[in-house]
Amino acid sequence: MKIGFIGLPKSGKTTLFNALTGSSAAVTTYSGGRVGPNLAAVRVGDERVTELSAIYRPKKIVYPSIDIVDLAGVSEGDARSDAFSGDMMKLVRTCDALAIVLRGFGSDLLGDPSPLADLKKIEDELLIADLIVAEKRLEKIELALKKGQTTPALRAEEKVLRAVVDALNAGRPVCELDLDADGETIIRGFQFLTKKQALVILNSHEALFGKNGAVLEAIGARYGVVEFAGEFEMELSRLDDESARAFMEDLGISDSARDRLTALAYDALGYISFFTVGEDEVRAWNIRRNATAVEAAAAIHSDLARGFIAAECYKYEDLVALGSEKAVKDKGKFLLAGKDYSVKDGDILSIRFNV
Repeated sequence: MKIGFIGLPKSGKTTLFNALTGSSAAVTTYSGGRVGPNLAAVRVGDERVTELSAIYRPKKIVYPSIDIVDLAGVSEGDARSDAFSGDMMKLVRTCDALAIVLRGFGSDLLGDPSPLADLKKIEDELLIADLIVAEKRLEKIELALKKGQTTPALRAEEKVLRAVVDALNAGRPVCELDLDADGETIIRGFQFLTKKQALVILNSHEALFGKNGAVLEAIGARYGVVEFAGEFEMELSRLDDESARAFMEDLGISDSARDRLTALAYDALGYISFFTVGEDEVRAWNIRRNATAVEAAAAIHSDLARGFIAAECYKYEDLVALGSEKAVKDKGKFLLAGKDYSVKDGDILSIRFNV
């Protein structure tokens, strides 16, 4: 899973990036111009991995991770100036989801925070960026049709893109379009920004943290949302666990920024975890909810999906309750699943395959 952090300049994206990843990317208040992205992986904590490791005592333990990409700030007019077509925004288009960072703190340079207005500005820029992409492709299609290069595939693409353009001009994101399977296939390659799953991070000053209920409620009507005290949590990330926990309790924070973000991402973006276990390795994998057994196999290795025969499957809860794989089998809790089996959160899989 890869999440791209976007937001208006000086919204505190890099501060949050440092807090979440333990990085030390440069944070400045008055810097101008565009800089390259910061990239890091955040480990997804899961107590079930610890429990499974206690049972199997593996040589290696692997937690799932979320890749975080901290991108340059998005300014008004960026879409019109083709900033979204450069290398930076090509990277945005490869992200599985976008995390929109909103400024919830006052600034001598920018004044009082206005997170709802800032959210609208970012949404408008994403709509315009997608509109430019769709209109440019339509221009090429129209030129091809004038030259007599008519094909059913080209006509189908034209029809879908006109629906996309109409929606975007009406202020509707691509994710709200009701497309059939063929339409979804046609637009997949465009990686429209407003088609991507999105969540919102309100980056508040510690004095305002926990006091933005109305703002969070308004945002939460449309997005998964979480509030962080960015600068405070960046400092916490540099402390030892005991000291960090004491400061968190003072501010009423029960979980780390990392744990809160990963929980929100899993929930808002529809991800679950399954496990592979053994004496060599215990590993957690993240996949989208309702993924099939063959898609889970592909997450492990493409060869497993290509030569998929079946998945030996049992549940984490049954293993912990019964104590061993043998006991799970003896109680009839062991399943041999086919490629269309819908993987559940907490499933333990062993893939049978032949390439």
